Amino acid sequence: MSERFPLYTTDYISGVMSLRKPQTASLRILEEIVTSVNLRKGMNLKAALGSVHAMYPTCSDFEREFMSLTFTLATGVGKTRLMGAFIAYLYTQHNIKNFFVVAPNTTIYDKRKKDLNNNNSPKYVFCGLGCFPVLLQIITDDDYRDKSISLYDSDIHIFIYNIDKFNKESANMRKVNELLGDSFYRYLSNLPDLVLIMDESHHYRAERGAQALNDLYPLLGLALTAPPCNKRCKTSPFQKCGIRISPVQGH
Repeated sequence: MSERFPLYTTDYISGVMSLRKPQTASLRILEEIVTSVNLRKGMNLKAALGSVHAMYPTCSDFEREFMSLTFTLATGVGKTRLMGAFIAYLYTQHNIKNFFVVAPNTTIYDKRKKDLNNNNSPKYVFCGLGCFPVLLQIITDDDYRDKSISLYDSDIHIFIYNIDKFNKESANMRKVNELLGDSFYRYLSNLPDLVLIMDESHHYRAERGAQALNDLYPLLGLALTAPPCNKRCKTSPFQKCGIRISPVQGH
């Protein structure tokens, strides 16, 4: 239990955020895994996978160069709110303060910026959470070029990027930035607690996109996606369905 936020159990977060059953189930799975695995940079991925597989046999491969857990939820259940619940839990119970949210296209990217930062929006995901007394600071677009991230008021940094822009800007993001004292990429990869949240994660399986995410060297990856429409569906999100953790029952 966190000394700073003793009330913020998964049950409390679920109640305050009015999570649905699949969202609550996902949050509890995350809690069980991160409290059982010695989560740290440079951890033994083979050992971590063995621990996760023992708890959830459907997870048989992280399929990335870091510990990555995939949550498959039915369309319409509320993956964005679950994203907010993940952030609240990891911040209050594990003191994780850096989150990188990647979106598959411009439309979803624009929505995520509003959902995570506009407290006047009915879809603001952190509504009612007293652990965030001020608006969280969002770093996105070209902020990495002209803003000093260390000067943000909030102690939590949420980076939000469209995967296409992230790929196209890769060369610039790898150049040394005077404000950061390093390249944006190296700054991110050196963060000890960076958690990567992949929205509609089946879009990031192409070699270039996958490598761009691997290069961030996150502490943990959380992938959110919907199940394939049927057995023959060409948009099936995973080549190895065994990596899926799928708390989809009930609403």
